[in-house]
Amino acid sequence: MESCDFKPRKGKDTYRIGDSDDLVLMENAGISPPEKFCIDNYGVIVICTQGLAQFDYDGEVVLLQKNDLFLYMAHSMVTKYMSSSDFNCKLIWFTRSELWNINIFSKTTIVDMSHLKLHPVVHLSDQDSALLDNYFQLLCSRMADPSPVLYQDIVRSLFSTMSLEVLSMMRRTIKLELEHLEDGTTFSLHKKQLVDKFINLVEQSDGRIRRVDEFASQLNITPKYLSTILKEVMNRRPRVYIQLFTMKAIERRLRFTDMTMQEIANDLNFPNPSFFGKYFKEHTGITPMEYRMKYQLGD
Repeated sequence: MESCDFKPRKGKDTYRIGDSDDLVLMENAGISPPEKFCIDNYGVIVICTQGLAQFDYDGEVVLLQKNDLFLYMAHSMVTKYMSSSDFNCKLIWFTRSELWNINIFSKTTIVDMSHLKLHPVVHLSDQDSALLDNYFQLLCSRMADPSPVLYQDIVRSLFSTMSLEVLSMMRRTIKLELEHLEDGTTFSLHKKQLVDKFINLVEQSDGRIRRVDEFASQLNITPKYLSTILKEVMNRRPRVYIQLFTMKAIERRLRFTDMTMQEIANDLNFPNPSFFGKYFKEHTGITPMEYRMKYQLGD
């Protein structure tokens, strides 16, 4: 998978906390990205305010128009981007560490993450659009004035609340689609139950199990069949969920405990600290110690 140096801009109509790129708001962001890109370290909320844009997102065609909210998830590939001359949008760039800072992980479920990956566009009602615009403008206003004593806490509290509003809007869409799915009986109840059990097992393992065949054994099915039903029901392979929960488990230990690299490696069943460090750097671009020094609670 290719990546490119596509980062949040600086300058007019752009707001951030100090010089940090962990959370960046951009107004009037009629973007002109590279023809093909994959952003490794950011998620991006895009709210289309006018015009049209179209692109392939991990192989699926995405069309954005006014009042559409699109969530780009880190490591996803965008290709064939094109937009109308009047296209404009608001952008919120955020790192995974910023999601930890606002504690959004405790509110999201694997169903939320899976749905967003499969259906990254939510069409907002006029009421929803106006509500998010109010949050956005308030965030911009607060980020532009760093004078309050609790400046960073105020900004992150507002971003957290806005994120919960987005999550609420998204879950309304999930509920409607699940009701439609049940009416259409697209997938058998047995397959959906197996998928639910697999996801629960991955979550309960807390990053300690990373082999697909071990989860398949617990479900009394073959690894091939597990991959097949995950692809059919969720359009994702088992390793995607395993990696997601493994990274959450590692980041939680690095940020909120004083465990050594050896202790974390042992706790999560890595062969040794070197293998653990290589695994983490492969998925984040930095070493576990660099991550801890930058993001550990209280630093």
